[in-house]
Amino acid sequence: MIHLPQLAADLPDHFPDPRAALAEPNGLLAFGGDLSPSRLLTAYSIGIFPWFSEGEPILWWSPDPRCVFRTGSLKINRSLRRQLAGKSWRLTVDHAFDQVIRACAAPRAGESGTWLVPAMIDAYAQLHRQGHAHSMEVWDGARLIGGIYGVAIGRLFCGESMFSAVSGGSKIALTALAQLLRELEFPLIDAQVSNPHTRSMGALEVPRAWYLSEVERLTRLPGPTGNWAWLTPRLSQPCVDRATDRPD
Repeated sequence: MIHLPQLAADLPDHFPDPRAALAEPNGLLAFGGDLSPSRLLTAYSIGIFPWFSEGEPILWWSPDPRCVFRTGSLKINRSLRRQLAGKSWRLTVDHAFDQVIRACAAPRAGESGTWLVPAMIDAYAQLHRQGHAHSMEVWDGARLIGGIYGVAIGRLFCGESMFSAVSGGSKIALTALAQLLRELEFPLIDAQVSNPHTRSMGALEVPRAWYLSEVERLTRLPGPTGNWAWLTPRLSQPCVDRATDRPD
């Protein structure tokens, strides 16, 4: 039987030590509490994130190892570059956050549900309105075809989810986000738990102890605040121009 600490609703800044998370299931730390902006920002600032499905209590995680991208080494492969050659897709930042998160919440092929339940969507939309959550959008004309969103604290960016409506859309969104964050001196994108898609893009698994040390350091550094739409002119158009080759 699993015994987990339950978070009190009236103590939004209180979490167990993330190093106390379970080994199986990997990283499960606590349950309960709420998804208030204060609690979410506290969680991300100490290496913890929420992840649960409809009908479950709020579950909090800090896995070991942790999956991250280094913003200076994230690349697209040559086959995707060839696929994108001649396309006129556009990139924007924080122009369509609500559309991006709702597209990320849509069930994927072969899946019947989503972890992005309405309470999660509302919570991140509130963080976006407060200037803490941001999205990168990929457009084909007026159609949103790819995107990614996450939470920024200081110079730490915690990626949450991405989507593609057209092949390559999420990869371009992630690559463009990494390039922009590198210019802003964000060294990492937290990807939480690795999967074949993130590994194909160059994600690394690092020890949780190392990640927690980086979180403590990066969240103390000053980063851009408020809505990031003003950063859109920094993005290359068309969006593949600055992407760097990664071997197939």
